[in-house]
Amino acid sequence: MIEATQLTKTYRTGRIEVAAVRGVNFSIPRGEFVAIVGPSGSGKSTLFYLLGGLTQATSGSVVIDGVDFGSLTDAERTRLRKQRIGFVFQRFNLLQSLTALGNIEVAHTISGQRGGMDKGYLDSLSEMLSIQGRLNHRPAELSGGEQQRVAIARALITRPAILLADEPTGNLDTKNSDAVLAMLQRSNRELGQTVLMITHNLEAASIADRILQMRDGEMVSNERTESGAAKAPVQVPVIG
Repeated sequence: MIEATQLTKTYRTGRIEVAAVRGVNFSIPRGEFVAIVGPSGSGKSTLFYLLGGLTQATSGSVVIDGVDFGSLTDAERTRLRKQRIGFVFQRFNLLQSLTALGNIEVAHTISGQRGGMDKGYLDSLSEMLSIQGRLNHRPAELSGGEQQRVAIARALITRPAILLADEPTGNLDTKNSDAVLAMLQRSNRELGQTVLMITHNLEAASIADRILQMRDGEMVSNERTESGAAKAPVQVPVIG
């Protein structure tokens, strides 16, 4: 599902070069939940942008669902992101003028998928994320946890090949953080969604199947968690 090979990203400021990601190699099979952890400046956020096709690698390759980002034009890369990758950010990035449902519908429209939004699938997502009664509310009328759950529904409505979450609990209190992490785990377990979460929080990362640790732009460890060891083989259900 995701394969990074000798992946590097170097930024240049005048004559100074800063290597944010240095020769990273790893792969994530379909249906796995992986957390990438590391302190500020470790390169994990840069890696997130590389895996999401939001920035181009200096060298090496990123393959998503069988497609090499490096072989694509800008337009093709944008289309791939819209159709195969769902994003969840620390800042919820919801459109304040739209309802929760409107925000979800916009994501479906932008993806360019043919046909209308699958109502049955939306109902399943809303129930799983506990936002059934909040779809007609605008973001200002929702709690932080509810806004993040709407953001997860927005990311999942197109049935992307992979869900990328960048510090998804960074703006939440403990109660809402636990709820959002549980929702990410459910989307992985119940929908068979491939999830990659960037976090600085090892406790949050422990819900994943594997934890990859970064330091100074390099991958320094790759460990399976107790949750991953106990996980049954993934079967992707048909919903809706």
